[in-house]
Amino acid sequence: MQIPIFTVDAFTNRPFSGNPAAVCLLENDLGEELHQKIATEMNLSETAFIRKLHPGDDFTRSSCFGLRWFTPANEVPLCGHATLAAAAVLFHIQKNTNSVLTFVTLSGELKARQVEDYIVLDLPLYVTYPQVLHEVEELIKAAIGDMVVQDLRYSPDTKKLLVRLSDAYERSVLEQLQVSAQCFLSAEKTGKVKGLILTLKGNSSGKHKGHDFYSRYFAPWYGVLEDPVTGSAHAVLSSYWSEQLGKKEMLAFQCSRRGGELKISVRNDGRVDIAGRIAIVLKGNLAF
Repeated sequence: MQIPIFTVDAFTNRPFSGNPAAVCLLENDLGEELHQKIATEMNLSETAFIRKLHPGDDFTRSSCFGLRWFTPANEVPLCGHATLAAAAVLFHIQKNTNSVLTFVTLSGELKARQVEDYIVLDLPLYVTYPQVLHEVEELIKAAIGDMVVQDLRYSPDTKKLLVRLSDAYERSVLEQLQVSAQCFLSAEKTGKVKGLILTLKGNSSGKHKGHDFYSRYFAPWYGVLEDPVTGSAHAVLSSYWSEQLGKKEMLAFQCSRRGGELKISVRNDGRVDIAGRIAIVLKGNLAF
């Protein structure tokens, strides 16, 4: 059996940066256990599987496909960067002729469209609520030590904790912060946190001007110590920073070692458009 497979770096236009995902194009049904075996073999944070929904469907002409995402350990309900990667394979390699692609997923229908050299994802927008410090104090101490926290929020829909560092800090402080995410597992006592976002207001001057906010994202609860660039975290960050900055259009940078940039447009219908560029770095076939 041969399955076309690609590796795509998402949220970047430079190879070997951004967030890599593997993408498989399934011409035929694939056994349930093979999805997981392939994802484990690829050993990237996510492997995406694009499947046809009807017998006459075609990767070049059809506009609606099934999409699933697997980590090396399990299937996940939503993955932004692997959705961007899947759309990139259809638009750039299969030369799909549609202006908008719809993916049927465990998180409902997700749409992707091309705008110049960006691919735009239409994602749900998740609101955050104030979080009292004492409940999560040990977790925050494990993450940032004695650094000053400016704001603390929680997103119940995504189980993500948002920790805003003091505006007095520069981007370099967030970038250079040594985080031992494995320690979060014992430090998190509430059972309600499954992802930790560290975020910092952007700097309107200096060499990095232009970004509205910075972030890093950790999810050891899902086996991801630090994720390079995270679409789903920005579905939370977008609502928070839009409210804080009074802006609908924002440019964000995730300060992981690989780094990545996201263009954000908060809509009026409770959703958010998150746009990123891509770099396709590998094309081949799985043979088994």
